[in-house]
Amino acid sequence: MSKILRSVIIYGIIAVIALSIAGCNNKSQDAMDKETLIIGFDDTFVPMGFKDNNGEIVGFDIDLAKEVSKRIGKQVTFQPIDWSMKESELNSGKIDLIWNGYSITKERKEKVNFTNPYLENRQVIITLANSKINSKVDLKGMNVGAQNQSSAVDAINKEEELLKTFKDGKVFTFETNNEALMDLEAKRIDAVVADEILARYYINKKGEGKYKILNDDFGDESYGVGIRKGDEKLLEKLNEAFEDIKKDGTAKKVSEKWFGKDIIK
Repeated sequence: MSKILRSVIIYGIIAVIALSIAGCNNKSQDAMDKETLIIGFDDTFVPMGFKDNNGEIVGFDIDLAKEVSKRIGKQVTFQPIDWSMKESELNSGKIDLIWNGYSITKERKEKVNFTNPYLENRQVIITLANSKINSKVDLKGMNVGAQNQSSAVDAINKEEELLKTFKDGKVFTFETNNEALMDLEAKRIDAVVADEILARYYINKKGEGKYKILNDDFGDESYGVGIRKGDEKLLEKLNEAFEDIKKDGTAKKVSEKWFGKDIIK
């Protein structure tokens, strides 16, 4: 083997080792060390985080994130993401937080860490007002929709026997809740399972007489902020900041702005 070839191989090996060490150092760095945190969110999820008629990013969680970021001395950037890829986006380092009506579930806890819960929620069943569906039992043979990779789908899947009675024995999934609700309006599906907070807001905007929310639901849950496992300093600071904005009334003001009352946990 020539000296030149040996030199090329040696330098190549050194470069690979250096890149590997750099990669390890990046992964071990806590996001709290960054000046700007990237928040991943679904920009169609009213009223938590969405684009208004002027294209501005607004919402309850957007306002809350801005207030919390001030308390921990960070700038924030809001990055719209494919909600079905949220955990992958977080763990690959493309975003630093999942913050947009992110329900705390056992399955998600295996992938990410969560802040303390800050809001309560239910997975409710929405139908058109004149629908003959009045309970879970009435979903037999019906087309039921939900957002892909949402906690609504997780909640439905836990009730396996009920799921089997749906048309084709499955949930029809959509990229966004808005798409699911549009298909409900067009009568292409018979019911939508979604977060109660979104449902109440959507119905209020579209007209109370157009829809109904059933008394039956798919369970209670809580919202939290999703953080990479290992970002312990950031997790601690976020929990402290949440307590601060609850104590000084800031969280109450944000809640009243979007919901007309204080619903912060």
